[in-house]
Amino acid sequence: MEVSREAILDKTHYGLKIYAYVLRQYYPETTVLSVKGRDCGITRNPFNGGKETLRIHIDGVIATHRDTELKTFSGDVFDFAQYHFRITDEEELLLKINQELHLNLEVKEKDELDWLNGPDDTWYAYCSFFKSPVRNVFPSETLRLHQVFALITSDKYKKITEDLRVITDVKEARKFKANRFDYVTFSGAFEKRNDSNLLQHSNLLTIDFDHLENLQELKAQLLNDEYFETEMLFTSPSGDGLKWIIRIDVSEVTHSEYFTAVANYIKHTYNIEVDQSGKDVSRACFLPYDPTAFLHKRHQAL
Repeated sequence: MEVSREAILDKTHYGLKIYAYVLRQYYPETTVLSVKGRDCGITRNPFNGGKETLRIHIDGVIATHRDTELKTFSGDVFDFAQYHFRITDEEELLLKINQELHLNLEVKEKDELDWLNGPDDTWYAYCSFFKSPVRNVFPSETLRLHQVFALITSDKYKKITEDLRVITDVKEARKFKANRFDYVTFSGAFEKRNDSNLLQHSNLLTIDFDHLENLQELKAQLLNDEYFETEMLFTSPSGDGLKWIIRIDVSEVTHSEYFTAVANYIKHTYNIEVDQSGKDVSRACFLPYDPTAFLHKRHQAL
């Protein structure tokens, strides 16, 4: 059999062997899974500080997981493998699983010149990075999306994100965020964070979804939106919202006009009112800790 999702699931008992393999890398010489029917009970989650909050279950023909503490941490076995191997390209991820678990699935050789037949979709989106506090309006560097993604999924902002989420007073939380979190301007690179000081628009638009009750459901819907392709998607610092980064074309329509059109589309499609701050091209977006953030494979570093 050739390497594919179906072949890997067939070889790994719905993917349970993949969960076991990953968990053993963090907790060697211990029993990491105890299967009872289609449920594995609770085990330690290496992506939540080793707490016993990880529940693994077989849903239909694939093993899935969720964290009893982290509402945003859920998905299937391939999502879990992605956290461990830090590989977002699916084909590369499947090959890595096949290699590491010695599944001996056939790897189909590719023509090294196949890429010449495909479309050239090279596109680099540049944004400015600013060190906290938010009153600092001068950027320290220019980053591409994969670099922002690396910051969000690393432990760099884990402690301050956890600290923010235990603050119950709204004003105190807002002040904490403004003073402690680094931020970026996804819509472009700036000399100074002001609409009039834009150096280059990134052709990116940030849509804020706040105070969601169905965060995981909306996340899945956005990733499968039939009209807009997701460039990046991550949970907001507060933990109850989403930041949806999509591609736009400002060559003929202004940033503000595009935002209004997208906001209307979201209202019509999802019946959700979005934060109007995205209308400003110099809008600041704070960088939280989110190990489950999504990045489109075209932005991966070469």
